[in-house]
Amino acid sequence: MASTTLRTTPPHIATHPPAASSNTARVTTSEWRFVLGVITAVLVFTSLPFAYAYLSAPPDKQFMGIMLDVPDHGQYFSWMRELTTAPLSSNKLTPEPNQPIFFNLLWFGLGRIGGLLGLNYDVMYQAMRVVGVVAFLLLAYRICAWFFDEVTQRSAAFLIITFTAGFGWVLVILKYVLGLDEPPLPLNLYVAESNTFHGILGYPHFIAALLYVFVFDLVLRGQAKSQLRYAIYAGLWALFLGWQHAYDLVLVYAILGAYIALTFLRDRALPGYLIKSFIIIGFISWWPALYSAVLTKLDPVWKEVLAQFGNAGVYTPNLFQLPILLGPAFLVALFAAVSMLIKQKLNWENKWLFALGWFFVQFPLVYLPVDFQIHMLNGWQIPIALLAVYGIYQKTTRLGSRDGGRQTAMSRLSSAVRRLSPRTLCIVLLITLLPTNLYLWAWRFIDLRRHEYPFYLHKTELAAMHWIEQQPDPDAVILSSLTTGQYLPMFTGKPAYLAHWAQTLRFFEKRKNVQAFFATEITDPQRQRLLQQHNVRYVFFGPAERELGGYNPATSSFLKLVFETPDVKVFEVR
Repeated sequence: MASTTLRTTPPHIATHPPAASSNTARVTTSEWRFVLGVITAVLVFTSLPFAYAYLSAPPDKQFMGIMLDVPDHGQYFSWMRELTTAPLSSNKLTPEPNQPIFFNLLWFGLGRIGGLLGLNYDVMYQAMRVVGVVAFLLLAYRICAWFFDEVTQRSAAFLIITFTAGFGWVLVILKYVLGLDEPPLPLNLYVAESNTFHGILGYPHFIAALLYVFVFDLVLRGQAKSQLRYAIYAGLWALFLGWQHAYDLVLVYAILGAYIALTFLRDRALPGYLIKSFIIIGFISWWPALYSAVLTKLDPVWKEVLAQFGNAGVYTPNLFQLPILLGPAFLVALFAAVSMLIKQKLNWENKWLFALGWFFVQFPLVYLPVDFQIHMLNGWQIPIALLAVYGIYQKTTRLGSRDGGRQTAMSRLSSAVRRLSPRTLCIVLLITLLPTNLYLWAWRFIDLRRHEYPFYLHKTELAAMHWIEQQPDPDAVILSSLTTGQYLPMFTGKPAYLAHWAQTLRFFEKRKNVQAFFATEITDPQRQRLLQQHNVRYVFFGPAERELGGYNPATSSFLKLVFETPDVKVFEVR
């Protein structure tokens, strides 16, 4: 059994490359100024689409504060509303009666703070975005400083983490060259989990989730000091984040497990400190995972919700598409990681052994046979950036080798690359990352200037929702189009008949029912039976519902008009 104090460098390795020499270099004040400058610039840049959306809204419409993925944000804000006044939430995005048994610490905290300060959901959403971005990017630089002594290398890795993106810009070019309506392989452009900038722009809860990597920072520092108290801190942090994103615990456990396995292979002895740390972290933090498993196994509503996660049809792109999704930094990191294994196999000091384990274990993680597999991409950009910069500075990413004086095009390109300084190569790499992010950012303005659903609602629709909110029955089911329904729970506090591709039970059946209800093909008795089936209390009839067909609820005797504006009516089922 190995002692609990691991060697930083195995005895059979005499030296290590300069970038991996020590962890003693401190972060200077000028470095933190640089980091804060980048954070400020990113926040300002990603806030411009929000400012444009709010300021350009027509007088009769309101921007809803959501930049991307309205259905899921409607779900989150429904939870935020419910958890503002209660410790647990029911599922208001489906008409079936269900008990308040769901808990999420992120939306609970935002709801409670918002309620205390009198701030609505979109203000709290922006607050989460700012706090999450600042916290994660500060943590990202702290991690870069742990891996690199040189400031230029730290800065390069930090910028790659912040702006890493795939070859989505190539897909955009193909879209216009081929005259397509959408870019080919669109997931490789729009997936946000592995793109920090895209997450900052439209998915700040992904950025907040990335704080799980602080667990690894604590483990590495605790290992260097041989102090198990760091494992306790890491366990408490994992527990805290687990109550917000339970599936991130899969990443935490798998990555730590890979590190333990590689350390065992390197040292040919059990890494006692790491094993003890893993046990401590697991024991402290596994409770949210247990809660989620029990919730989705024993409760019939949440069991069906989990079963419907596949309705989105969003899975990790196949292995051959990963370079398109993850981009040039991934390719450089892959070459660097393979070269490191070939050069010294696993004979690397702890931090680089950890980076190698983290990088390679994500390959099976992103293809786990679960519907949420794509979320396992979240955080991969960190080892990608670390290994890419290491590879560039150690010249492990050479494109070729000299071939006896015979100058091929590849060898000439390789020679040209070798003549460039590592700093220049990092700048070139960063430049190749920007086009995809610039496209995603610019497209927000194009999308938002239309001032249409789903990012804007008519103010008369909001007035109707406010009227429904004031009605006393909290369980009164509301039938509407999906466009309107995704907003109803968050604004009314009442369940919607159709609201979300996973949270609405038997989603496709209910979507078909709604389309039939507002069309003219079925009869009033059929409509009445549909309403009675789920005890629908109100029918919401506005512009989005009129687009579904020619039915006018005012012609049906079983419906009573209870609220009216020029373009929105609310009917109560008699």
